[in-house]
Amino acid sequence: MTGEIVIVGAGLCGARAAFALRERGFSGHVTLVGEEVHLPYERPPLSKPSTAGPPVPQLVAARQAYDDAGIELLTGHCVTRIDRAAKRLVLSDAGSLGYDRLLLATGARPRRLPNLTASRLLLTLRTHGDAERIAARLVPGRRLVVIGGGFIGLELSAMARQAGAEVTVVEGQARLLARAVPAEIAALVEARHRQAGTRILLDAGVAAIDETEDEITVSLVDGTHVTGDVAVLGIGAVPNTELAEAAGLWLENGIAVDEYLTSSDPDIFAAGDCCSFPLALYGNKRIRLESWRSAQDQGSLVAANLLGARSPVGHVPWFWSDQFDLTLQIAGLADTATRAVRRELGDNAVILFHLEESGRLVAASAIGPGNTVARDVRLAEMLIAARAYPDPLALASPDIRLKSLLAA
Repeated sequence: MTGEIVIVGAGLCGARAAFALRERGFSGHVTLVGEEVHLPYERPPLSKPSTAGPPVPQLVAARQAYDDAGIELLTGHCVTRIDRAAKRLVLSDAGSLGYDRLLLATGARPRRLPNLTASRLLLTLRTHGDAERIAARLVPGRRLVVIGGGFIGLELSAMARQAGAEVTVVEGQARLLARAVPAEIAALVEARHRQAGTRILLDAGVAAIDETEDEITVSLVDGTHVTGDVAVLGIGAVPNTELAEAAGLWLENGIAVDEYLTSSDPDIFAAGDCCSFPLALYGNKRIRLESWRSAQDQGSLVAANLLGARSPVGHVPWFWSDQFDLTLQIAGLADTATRAVRRELGDNAVILFHLEESGRLVAASAIGPGNTVARDVRLAEMLIAARAYPDPLALASPDIRLKSLLAA
């Protein structure tokens, strides 16, 4: 197959799609356009501690690899408009690119508090530049205020404590990780952070944020004031859909695509953090995923569909997070679960299996030191994909191997 395929968004998903097109034998022109000046890199390391000094981008591939694959990589370029009728993209430098098929992998951006913008002392974490600015301030004795007790905020808190900074986490919900993990596992994460000396304020709504020349004060609804040398806002992400919306594409919690990642325009696809899609494994519920594996998997899948395949999204959602010496892994979606079965894995590791009322396994959540939970979560993921109805007593028993349940 020949022609012009343009990918807007040079993150992991976009870069993976570009290389997958070549791996599948596409001989036409591939152009990858990204706003950042860096080569495409992976985002998870940005919130992980490093002993090597300032953060260094973990590249998807070296520059030579793009040249060798015949991928035209345009970094530091912004696409300002999609002309669907002419099948052209307008760039901020007044240039333009034609396409036969287009992939939007525009990712997401940090969510903001109403009426507040980023400033010199109120930062967000999304890009390598953000990570550099934050890392420069994480030194012994500095005071960091993290607004948001989700994954990014807590990973950043752990990184700051390990660097010797004083940390206060301000969370508006009654517990940490309220939208992401079961209360039982969130409690273990909270205990580990408190053990490390992190101050955690729950049910703490933000009323105002004020800055002076050298410090920032977060005023809470209950009248409490938290002062720091810097604050980081970590309250989630918003999909980048402006291009798609201006082009008249259907939006629903992101760029709405079908199970093949095709948008409402048959020649425009979307993948990664910016899109929502129906997942057959969960009754075609429309979901949007923000995870490293999803970006990688969808990048490979959408490349096949750009070339005419009809391969539906079918992978089990999976996510991981490092919290000090603990690793948390989640497989599946627990929204429809009515009960959880606990299994002790040893070495202070635990896994919860989330079952629907019918007995079907729909998700698993696990936490433990290092890599202790990885194998069990992987087996749980396979059971979820198989739409299994495992015996709850067998799930709870460490003496019964999960692999035997998969064989059954």
